Amino acid sequence: MMKAFLILEDGHVFTGTSIGSQKEIISEIVFNTSMTGYLEVLTDPSYAGQAVCMTYPLIGNYGICYEDQESLRPWPDGYIVRELSRMPSNFRSQDTIQNFLKRFDIPGIAGIDTRALTKILREKGTMNGMITTNEHYCLDEIIPKLKAYNTGKVVEKVTCSEKTVLKGSGYKVALLDLGAKNNIARSLHERGCQVTIYPALTSAEEILADQPDGIMLSNGPGDPKECTSVIEEIKKLYQSDVPIFAICLGHQLMALANGADTHKMKYGHRGGNHPVKDLETGRVYISSQNHGYVVDTDNLDPKVAVPAFVNVNDGTNEGLKYTGKNIFTVQFHPEACPGPQDSGYLFDRFIQMMGGNQ
Repeated sequence: MMKAFLILEDGHVFTGTSIGSQKEIISEIVFNTSMTGYLEVLTDPSYAGQAVCMTYPLIGNYGICYEDQESLRPWPDGYIVRELSRMPSNFRSQDTIQNFLKRFDIPGIAGIDTRALTKILREKGTMNGMITTNEHYCLDEIIPKLKAYNTGKVVEKVTCSEKTVLKGSGYKVALLDLGAKNNIARSLHERGCQVTIYPALTSAEEILADQPDGIMLSNGPGDPKECTSVIEEIKKLYQSDVPIFAICLGHQLMALANGADTHKMKYGHRGGNHPVKDLETGRVYISSQNHGYVVDTDNLDPKVAVPAFVNVNDGTNEGLKYTGKNIFTVQFHPEACPGPQDSGYLFDRFIQMMGGNQ
């Protein structure tokens, strides 16, 4: 077993064993509290530019089933686990997580105290780190490099390269792929919609020229404020009267397009058990989440939008309803799979909105 080291920008060093690829990476270190769904986490494009620490202690015990992937390949820069299951047990399993990481050249570290790492990130906030197998590392050289790292423009990296269509007989939905999980298109397609998936930098004119019944803005990675050109196009989509539903990054970009602000959270929400409250009905739903930025509602103009959902744990915004518009946006993932299906009804609400337009 080859030794591996996780070095944080505050000088903490964790020693474990190398898993997956042995290349050296610098990335933003985040944690996810899900107990299952590690393949969906690995293939979620929202993790581009980040290395993920799983807080659940045993990962890989049901192997890898390729049809459960949320995109064609994994996106995190690195993977951090307490213990990697050596013998997966599941009739659907096609591979081990170790082979999967190697195949896609993703380095990782196993055998470290992931709870201790998570406590550091919760207390000090998300920070950058390095995964390396070099035993002769020099902290004085590495720490300035860690502090300088920035995820940059990652949406361009994860979006699709060309327009594709999932044929259906129902409403025509335009899905802007900012790093979309497969299950967003699938959730719409299962409800009969014809889904056209567009690359992130597609112009609003091109999308509107196809005369969609509704527009879906997907999840995606990185700082929403980096997406300056996408925000300009979303402003034009907002001006059209086409119903819009947005998830996660899409929700943040719609807010920025309408003069609201976003900020980076201390350590974000990543996991499958976050309670969110629907402010209209008072009902609480359990949601799956993955985000490090949040919309500020303090200076939100109620003439533009009003809060629709709030996080029960920390009071942060989880959704907006746009005043006088057929637009609503959520910060959490109603298409989560595996995960709570509580909020899947939001897709039905979107379909009703499109029906109201005909």
